[in-house]
Amino acid sequence: MNLETVWREEDGARLAATVWRTGGGYRMVASAMLGGGIGPAGWVLNAQVPGAYSRTDPVAHLAELAASYGLDGPGVGMLTAASVARTMRRDDEGVSVSATVGLRVPTWASSPGGASDPELAPMRLDGTSAPAWTPGTINIVVAVPVPLSDAALVNAVVTATEAKTQALLEAGYPCTGTASDAICVAAAAGGTQEIFAGPRSTWGSRVARAVHAAVHAGALDYTETLRTL
Repeated sequence: MNLETVWREEDGARLAATVWRTGGGYRMVASAMLGGGIGPAGWVLNAQVPGAYSRTDPVAHLAELAASYGLDGPGVGMLTAASVARTMRRDDEGVSVSATVGLRVPTWASSPGGASDPELAPMRLDGTSAPAWTPGTINIVVAVPVPLSDAALVNAVVTATEAKTQALLEAGYPCTGTASDAICVAAAAGGTQEIFAGPRSTWGSRVARAVHAAVHAGALDYTETLRTL
């Protein structure tokens, strides 16, 4: 995964984005606002926005950013208030992962319906209030060098999400993630497809290890950032 870091000025802030120009030959599954679903894609964009982001047209915004970076055709676009300049990258036997990790609002996936959820309040690890601007969201991009069936692509998303949660818990964050996390799994197109991507399969185990390593490193880095505030 050949990531390019690009910069822009927006609302008086200097913001980073990572761009992966795949050159074609990939099928992707993504939960992203732009290019979500399953299909071919030639690029992935992960763009940082200000912590007080208030645009109500994020898909249009992502399309504008993609065009400004010369990205055309089908692709995947994600937004985050986390520091994209601090993107963590890890590899495991052919699988490449990049992750931006912001944990301003760590939360459990399941909470009582209609009840006030304390995990939705900005928190530090010690339970005190964090600065309002401290960014959240975990965005993960996974590149697998072999073809995956549609079912295996979905399975890889599950595997990566499980590995993300394991990494967060081991890093000291009692949560499954944040409420705005996004993921993209890209697999090579053409050839015989792998039909399994669970954590004990050949490629799923590699996805799990690479995602775990990237998110764990990002969570520890985020903790250090909080401690310096």
